[in-house]
Amino acid sequence: MTPLLKRISETQRKQMAFCHSRLSVRLQMPFVTTLTFTSGDRHRLEDTVTEIKQSAEQKGVELKGPHPKQPQELRIPQSKSLGPDGGRFDSWTHTVYTRTIEIVGYEEFARDVTQRTFPNAIHVEAGVEQRTQVGSGS
Repeated sequence: MTPLLKRISETQRKQMAFCHSRLSVRLQMPFVTTLTFTSGDRHRLEDTVTEIKQSAEQKGVELKGPHPKQPQELRIPQSKSLGPDGGRFDSWTHTVYTRTIEIVGYEEFARDVTQRTFPNAIHVEAGVEQRTQVGSGS
């Protein structure tokens, strides 16, 4: 035991150990990148998220998903003319499909995925958050 530690009381040693363990937990908080893909072309959407998932598996990246959401039916009214008396055609319907992928840690892989060029039919949104570990008290 070093001379400094001899002068520290047992209570102070426990407090230091507790602070050190909290610091270790804070340093281990992973960044989670959430990617949300939306498209009216379900097959192209599936191909895109499958390609990302396969790439993650090859590189040993922890990936959650793809998680499908309920398809959203959009109805767009169509006027027969620009005037108020023109009447309407049947509404045009469009289905939007959504898949969500979470990349836990692996910031370089997440950066590579977000910098890819995706087909025009696919819209991509990315969000990053730092998650705390369960029981970390933060």
